[in-house]
Amino acid sequence: MTETLSLDTPNLGIFLLVTLAMGGGAAWMAGSSFARGWRPFWQCALAGLAIAAVSRFLHYALFSGTLLSPAGYALDAVVILAIGALGYRVTRTRQMTTQYRWLYERTGPLTWRDRQGA
Repeated sequence: MTETLSLDTPNLGIFLLVTLAMGGGAAWMAGSSFARGWRPFWQCALAGLAIAAVSRFLHYALFSGTLLSPAGYALDAVVILAIGALGYRVTRTRQMTTQYRWLYERTGPLTWRDRQGA
């Protein structure tokens, strides 16, 4: 039995529910938690890969998707890693600009810079 390389998502609604809402929510919370704990980003990325594996399992167990679908896992991983990285960066920006207010100022939702008078 040969398996074809496909994204193996039954429909868009299931993808939005399992990968985006459930997996993305878990990734956002994990990214934010790693940033609040001053942990390095690579730990957040490892957690994102584990969450993507759980997402793939949920596609399989709940909606009869293929468990070992490399393309499906890759798609889940890209989406979940992006959401986790966004949660990490938003939280780290908030940390740097509130805890070190005299050193840094916010320049956007994801960036900060040194204060001019510091």
